Parts: sequence; C-alpha cells; structure tokens
Amino acid sequence: MLLQIAEPGESNKAACAQRVIGIDLGTTHSLVAYVKDGMPVCIADKDGEVLLPSVVHYQNQKHGAPLVGAQAVNHSVQHPQDTIVSVKRWMGKAKEDLSKDTFAYRLDQSISDSVIRWLVTDPSSLETFRSVTPIEVSAEILRALKDRAELELSGNIDGVVITVPAYFDDAQRQATKDAGRLAGLPVLRLLNEPTAAALAYGLEKRARGIFAVYDLGGGTFDISILELREGVFTVLSTAGDTALGGDDMDHVIATRLIEKHPRRLPLEGLFQTDAVMQRQMLSLAKDVKHRLTTENQVDDIRIFGEPEPLSFARSELESAILPLLDRTGFSCKRALKDAGLFEKNIDGVILVGGATRIPSVQNYVENLFHQKPLSDVDPDQVVALGAAIQAEAIANQRSDVLLIDVTPLSLGLVLLGDIVEKIIPRNSRIPTAARQVFTTYADFQTGFDLHVVQGERDTAAGCRSLARFQLTGIKPLAAGMARLEVTFLVDENGLLQVSAKELISGKEAHVEVTPSYGLSQEKIEQMLLDSYQYAEQDIQARRLSEKRVEAERVLLAFSSAFLMDQDMLSLEEKTAMEQAVSILKDCISGTDPDKISTALHQLEEASRDFAERRVSVRFTQAISGKSIEDVV
Repeated sequence: MLLQIAEPGESNKAACAQRVIGIDLGTTHSLVAYVKDGMPVCIADKDGEVLLPSVVHYQNQKHGAPLVGAQAVNHSVQHPQDTIVSVKRWMGKAKEDLSKDTFAYRLDQSISDSVIRWLVTDPSSLETFRSVTPIEVSAEILRALKDRAELELSGNIDGVVITVPAYFDDAQRQATKDAGRLAGLPVLRLLNEPTAAALAYGLEKRARGIFAVYDLGGGTFDISILELREGVFTVLSTAGDTALGGDDMDHVIATRLIEKHPRRLPLEGLFQTDAVMQRQMLSLAKDVKHRLTTENQVDDIRIFGEPEPLSFARSELESAILPLLDRTGFSCKRALKDAGLFEKNIDGVILVGGATRIPSVQNYVENLFHQKPLSDVDPDQVVALGAAIQAEAIANQRSDVLLIDVTPLSLGLVLLGDIVEKIIPRNSRIPTAARQVFTTYADFQTGFDLHVVQGERDTAAGCRSLARFQLTGIKPLAAGMARLEVTFLVDENGLLQVSAKELISGKEAHVEVTPSYGLSQEKIEQMLLDSYQYAEQDIQARRLSEKRVEAERVLLAFSSAFLMDQDMLSLEEKTAMEQAVSILKDCISGTDPDKISTALHQLEEASRDFAERRVSVRFTQAISGKSIEDVV
C-alpha cells in the first residue's frame, strides 16, 4: 500500500476522501451514482447497464441469495409469486392497503398485525416458504447497488443519500431508511427526488429562479415548485400521487389490447385472476409503450401465439393515458396554487422519470406550463446524479448548495372533542420545530393521553393517526392550572419526533413517529381533496366541538361550585341558574354552536352575582387574621 503524505501547508483531503454515493431507489428501475473528477456519473454493471430493474426473485438461487435485477426479470413471468416487482409502491403501507393487482403474491396471514409480509419459496427447501416484507425486498435492491458501487470505488461505502418521492409520508420515509440500514448502508439523509433533479441540472449555479420539477416514474408522480435564491433551494410547495406512474400506463395499455382481442371476455377474466397471464400481458404492454416512444404504430403484437397479430397506434396510447396525465395536471395546478404562483411565474420545467420519454407526456407538460420542458439530462439518471451531488456536498461539508424541503401534510395533536390542533402546517420548511402549551380540562387530572395525527381536516376522523403516547404522574391540580408543553420536531429526512413536558412537575414523555405502515393508495391526494371539499363543513364541526367542550367545562365547574356553596343562593337565583343549566344541556346535544354560545352567555349572566359572592367569601377567608405584609 502507498501512503500519501501531506507537507506542511498542504492538504491531505484527497487521502481522506470518503466513498459516498447517491441512490435512486425507483419503482421500476434503480441507479447508483457518485461524483468522479467533479462530475456526477452513474455506475454501470459488468454489462455496461446503469439501470438495475427493481425486481427481486426468491426461488432457485445459489446459496440462498435472491436474484436482483435483469436475472430476476427473467423469472417474473413464470414465477410471479416468487418475484416481487414495483416494491416501492408498498413501502410503509399496511395489509389493508393491498389492492387487487397484488393477488399474484402469497400474503402471509399468520401474524395478526398490519405489516405486509409475502410468502416466497425458501431456497433451502422448495417445498417450504418464508416471509419477506417490502423493507427486506428493497434492502436486496440496495444491497445490489452497494456491491456495484464498492466494486467501482474499491472499498466500503462511507455514506449514501437515498432519494424518495417528495410526497412520501413519514412511514414511507422511515421504511426507506430502514431498508438502507438493513442493506448495510450508512444513510446520510433522504432527499426528495425533485430536489435531486434540480441539483443534477446545476440550477444552483444560477442566481435565482423558480422551477417546476415534473417527476413521472414507474409508480409515483411528484410535482414540486422550487425557488432558487443565491444558491439556496427552497421547496415552495409539493403535490403528487404515490400510486400513479408508468405501471398504471402498462395496465391501461394491457386492458386496451385485451379489448381488441377476439377472445376478449375470457382474457379479461384471466387478467384479473391468473398471475402468470397478468404478468405476461403487463410485460407485453410495457414493450409496446417503449416502442411507441419512437414509432407511430406497432403492428406485430401477438397475444399467446394468436395467428393474427394486433396493432396499436401512438394515438391509441395517447387517448389511453390521457386520464392519468390529467391527474398529474390537477396536482400541478394545486402545487402552483399552494405556492401562490401562476404558470407564467415558472422559469423552467424539469422532466424526471422514464415515463416522461413518451412524446404525449412531453407535449402535455409543455401545454400545461406554456413552455418547452428541459430535457438535457437523461430523465432516468437525473435523480441519482443529483443524489450523488448531495452526498458529496454532505461528505465535504460544502456550503455552496443548501436544500430546504417542506412537509407534505400538516402535523398536529388531537384535543378534547376530536378537534385537531395543527402544530406544524403543511408545506413548512424542514428541518423545523414548533411547540405549543396546553392545559387540563378536569380537576385533579394526573395525566395526558396524546394523539399525534397528520392531515388537513379539522377533526381527527378526517386525519391519519401517527402515534399515541401518555404522560402520567403529574401533580393533581385544579382544571386549567397544569401547563403541558408539546414540541414537534421534523428532521432533515422528514421524520417526526414529539415530546411533551408538564412545566410545573417537570415530567416528560416523548415518541418517535416510526409506524410500521403508512397511507393507503392515493390517500394523501384524497386527504388534500377532502380538506378543500369539506372546508366549510369542517369549520362548522370544529366550532360546534369547541363550544361543546367549553360548555361541558363550564357545567363541570358550575356543578362543583353549586355543591359547595348553594347556601349562598336565594330561591329565585337557584331556579334561574337551574333553568339556564337545563337550556345549556339541551343546546349541547344539538348541532348549533351559536345556540350553545347564547346559552353559555345566559348561564354566565344568571350566575354572575353568585360568582362574585364566592370570590368575595374566598378572599375574606384567605386574608382573615393576617397582616398586610403577610398577604403581600
């Protein structure tokens, strides 16, 4: 071995350079890249291919190691139950999120929890099965990329930046990070894919500008609006769909091909129930899609050896995928609205993802933003290249590139009455922290049940539950006396930590929000749509709930005071207050917050003299027999 010696005044930085890489863990393909001689490059395998198919096969392996990539693809048609494809769609998801298109896999139901586990053939005994989770499958893909990088860089990897869709929720991000650790990779950070693409284009070298990143991959769609100012990237807004991409195009093309076939009805049934047939059709559809990127029509499509081939034109492809593109357009318009911008404010549009190679996709984006999108960098490689740039910047502590991402959904706490108090609003820049102080509802309360949720609705039922934890052992005090300080912290990876501290007793509790499953398909999109659709309804529901909680608190306090000091009341006062209490209780059971507010005011007026007498008596008792100095 040769040792590099730095003379006094010289730097030995080259000798200490870290081996850091960027990985684009994609739905259909994955890539690994690093910075070589100042330029990011993707690492190819021994056959010169930079794209690694995100496919893992678990049968007939040597020494029990699963096959990953092209070798696994070769088994996907004949052994669909032992070959996992598009696993990214199921990262951070639950069993109940599985849709009908996953019937090809054997679902392990032996454990009664929400974690997805698939049964695959055990290579040591082809008659038995073992279960694998989406995290384990993803780890195999990451491990293959790690091996490729270590061969290229001649040593162990010191750090990795892994990209994720901007719209991945907390559970999906945590699952991705766990997969990296399981693969033996030191994860430096998770980076949103649109931000990585902006880095790959070198946009940080400009002085300023606002850019849209249109990312249509194999299984997910993201649109992000980025602002660049003096080398600092800020994500102004983000939107998208975690279940929309090239895979969905393959499904609609396969469906159109079956509709054109003479034996349409039996084929439709097989496509829904036969795993081998479905995989064959999807593979055929993908091939047709790729060919129509450069050809106007494909005339030699043969389904199961039929003597008469089918044809499929580019115009048919365009009409088939238009509903999918319109879904992306809706997200783009919402992202612009969230950022307070119009199409004319955008200085450039970046295309990311293999699906953007389709001419009709490029035309759709051009018409949507009224400008020709940038396409200088390979859309398949652009995210991995950006991740490599970010990894190199972290390793060398560069300060010329700063990335500021945002939270995709609001984070909050459920209060009494099922009301959600948003602590960190949607599109807040991360890393970020926020804290808020709460108090007790009932006398002598000795603990708090804390429920953390994510979403845009004002009620817990319309949001997604993230975690629950308790803070107990606090000193019993009168209602409203305790002070609970709750802190939300979102780190640079978008992962959430929540802590609670009772300020008088000093008792603390905290939780890291690392759930084992995430949102169902299109759930984030639907949650945002619901927040707009039911905004007025939610405001009314929140007002009603708040008034009910306030009224119940007043009734509780009044009941306690009435039991203690009813001898201070005249018969007329007692009758008036009981009548006001009865009216308030009736209003609480109703649905009009204004009536509750009016009834509260009436009870306050009826009990005003009583309250003043109680205060006077308590004050007299407190100072009786004491000097002025003692009281002061």
